Formats: sequence, C-alpha cells, structure tokens
Amino acid sequence: MEAYLIEWASMLLRWLHLIVGIAWIGSSFYFIWLDNSLQPPTDETLRNKGVAGELWAVHGGGFYNPQKYLVAPATIPKDLHWFKWEAYSTWITGFLLITTLYYFQADTWMVDPTRMALSRTSAVAIGLLTLAGGWLVYDLMCRLLIERSQLVFGIRYYLFVVLVTWLLTQTISGRAAYLHVGAMIATAMSANVFFWIIPGQKKIIAQMQRGESPDPIHGKRAKQRSVHNNYLTLPVLFCMISNHYAFTYGHPQSWAVLALIMLAAVLIRHYFNQRHKGQQQWRYPVAGGLLLAAVAAWLSPLPAAAVAALTPTEAGRVHTILIQRCAGCHAEHPSLMPAAPAGIMLDTPERMRILKPRIIIQAVQLKAMPLGNITGMTEDERALLARWGASREP
Repeated sequence: MEAYLIEWASMLLRWLHLIVGIAWIGSSFYFIWLDNSLQPPTDETLRNKGVAGELWAVHGGGFYNPQKYLVAPATIPKDLHWFKWEAYSTWITGFLLITTLYYFQADTWMVDPTRMALSRTSAVAIGLLTLAGGWLVYDLMCRLLIERSQLVFGIRYYLFVVLVTWLLTQTISGRAAYLHVGAMIATAMSANVFFWIIPGQKKIIAQMQRGESPDPIHGKRAKQRSVHNNYLTLPVLFCMISNHYAFTYGHPQSWAVLALIMLAAVLIRHYFNQRHKGQQQWRYPVAGGLLLAAVAAWLSPLPAAAVAALTPTEAGRVHTILIQRCAGCHAEHPSLMPAAPAGIMLDTPERMRILKPRIIIQAVQLKAMPLGNITGMTEDERALLARWGASREP
C-alpha cells in the first residue's frame, strides 16, 4: 500500500510541477523575446512619458501594444500583475517531488555503494546541501560580477556547475546526481525571483510612492537575474527528464556527458535570443547540434558479435536472471511496483522471447534496467544477456 500511495503522490506532484513549470517557462521566454524585440517608439508622446520600447503584435484575433518604460511610469497603475507565483509554485512542487521520490527512498534512488558507501541520512544531506550551497555560491558570484559581462559570468558559473556535477557523480547515484544538478540550478532561478526580482520591483514602486526617483540599480539587478534564468532553463529541463535515459547518467564519465549536453543547450538558447534581436547567428545552433552529435557517438553501444546458440544450462540461467532481476517489477503481479511499468512483463519464457530486443537494449546496452539496479544485476549477468541477445537462442 505504501508503494501505491507513493506512486499516486509522485504522479500528481509531477503533473502539477509540469503545469506550473510550463506557466513559468512560458512567461520567462515571452518576456525575453519581448525585451529583445522592442523598438524605440516613434510617437513623441510615448517618449515623453518615458517609454523606451514598444511592440505591436497580433494573437488570437486581437491586437496588442506592449510598452516598456526605461525605469517606471510616472504613476503606478492600480492593477499591476506580478509574475512570481509561477516561479514559486514550480519550486515548491519540485521540492515536494524530489522529497517524495528521492529523500523518502534515498536507499533505493540516491545511495550507490559502487560510488560511495553512504547512509540514507548522509545522501539526503548531500542533496539538501547541494540545493542551498548552489544558491549561495551563485548569488555571491552575481554580486561580485554584476559589472562584468554576461559571458564572463556565464563561463565561471558553468565551471562551477561542472565541478558540482563531478562531485555528485562521485558520491551519489548518477540518476540522483543529474536530478540534483538540475534542482540546484532551478533553486537559484526561483530564488532569483524571490530574493531579487520581485523585491527590486517592490522597492521601485515604494520609491515612486514616496515621490522619489526610482533607483535604476534594482532594474539592473533584476535584468541580470532574469537573463540568467532564461539561459538556465534548457539545462534544467534536460536534467529533469534525464532519469528516463540511463545511458547518460550511467556512463563512467557521466559528469562530462551532462557538462557537454548543458553547453549545447546554452548555445542553442543563445541562438534564439539573438534571433529575437534580428541576428541570425547560425554558428551557435550548429555548434550545439554538433556537440550533441559528438556525445551521441561517444555514448553509442558497440554492436554485439553473432554467437552460437547458448547451451541449455546458459539458456536456463538467462531465464533465472530475468526472473530474479526483472520480474520484481515486470510481472503480472510484481512485488516491487504496484503494476508493471509500461505494461512490460517478463515473468514467462514466451514474454521474454517476444521482448528480447527490448531487454538487450535496456539491460545490456544502456544499463537502464533494473532501474537504479535495485535488484543488483551483475556485470557477468549482463554479459550473459548480451550473448543471449546475439545468439539464435529464442
């Protein structure tokens, strides 16, 4: 019953996290696009009002004319929409989800004895320290480098993230390491909104209400953090979906795999940001695409050489391995899951034969199964499965 309730909590939290995340990412991408697409107003009246840029757009049969003020309008409108709850909700649901999936089940999903012998408490502490420490380091870097170029900041922060990735892949499971790198970056993004962007906007409004000239430093800081959030979105999204692709986090150099994929994501995102400004700089998506292709070639499994049919003893051992290592989840009545994931069942010789190609891909080539190697499949057992896959044995 406990496993069933965890599955329900996971499903509902993941669903909600996806919904609010779409709302946050959508508004973030929109405002970056808007900032990069605004044109100086031609109307003298708008310029006199302090409008620095405007844009005409059509959507859903209606015409829109968004305008951006250099600092703030002369008077604050009564109804002012704040874009903040999308970010807060995304972080809250994400933290609840990581707690449900990883911290409540740290022995299964975070502790990897082949990397480091950790207690459940130690593994959870590493995860929480990563989230908090990652924000503190990022925030300090922003304070120190606010007068430097975004490129200088980006290079230094990227190196910091790569270092954290390497440290995590040496201590906790690869799956949990990837997720915590993404959660660390996402925590910084949400904290940017909570600690800097929204408070800065509130300070500007308070200054105006007191009849003071708004201090432009608040807008400068908010802009800095907002741009960072835009570039960090694609790396975070990859980390969030990486748990489905064990050939990445299961690689011996998984830290380098993630570092290269994140770099490719930033290059591709930079292209779109430049394109919104009217600059078609194709070298960035081409470089990102080539980087992803190089990683794909690096991770590709070697084709298995054809072998003769297995002996009856070996064939029987294959069936035993699949029952012991796989049928706990993939069976008509599994013992480790409420139901067989994706409806895949390996509890009879006939089902094993039909699903043989899928077994070889997931358990041998990608090492994605058993999930988190929860049942302890050995390398010798994977090697025998590889021989079974390359043989004429049904």
